[in-house]
Amino acid sequence: MAAPSYPAWVTRWVSGQWRNKKRPPTLRPPRALALADKVANRREQSTEATCITEMSVMMACWKQNDFNDVPCAEEIRAFYDCVAKAEKERRNQNEDTLSSRGNLPSSKVNKLLKRFPQITHYV
Repeated sequence: MAAPSYPAWVTRWVSGQWRNKKRPPTLRPPRALALADKVANRREQSTEATCITEMSVMMACWKQNDFNDVPCAEEIRAFYDCVAKAEKERRNQNEDTLSSRGNLPSSKVNKLLKRFPQITHYV
């Protein structure tokens, strides 16, 4: 059975010949490894639409009644109630809380990075 053939650099590495003037290159990052002072402003992914059912019921009622508001007053009121409830919930939601995916919004990250800037010099 034949021995596996490895590239020449592997055999030199294993045998220790790389120490003789053939050291592996040191990895130097092009910039200092530190956090930036800000992150890009990204739009939050919109959540799912609210009150779709109420809106479709209201529009179906309008279509049945030739777009007359009087017979569809109950459906219109239900739709407006749903919109008001959704708006109230949206206002009550605090920006400090995490998004549904568990990430902080970019505006909150930028505020935190401004509060705790990177130390770029030594005292």
